[in-house]
Amino acid sequence: MSIARVSTIIFKSQEAAGAAAQFSTSDFPSAQQFITIQSDGNKLIGIALYENQEAMDNADAARDKLMANPDIISMESAVGTVRINHTN
Repeated sequence: MSIARVSTIIFKSQEAAGAAAQFSTSDFPSAQQFITIQSDGNKLIGIALYENQEAMDNADAARDKLMANPDIISMESAVGTVRINHTN
């Protein structure tokens, strides 16, 4: 069963959030799916789906690089098992 990481990141400005949302998904070859939502101007909500824990762990170096952004004010993440992944 797939695993997901949901992260909410608050940036110093709307522009910084917008720039951060333009990262290259090619840095995360083990991810099955990415969704990024910009909300409230300076907030990004990122959802990444992985086949398993090992695949998610393989993405940690690229994730750490993104999270080193000095424009980040705060970040919270949750990791869990995907129960429903519906697409039409």
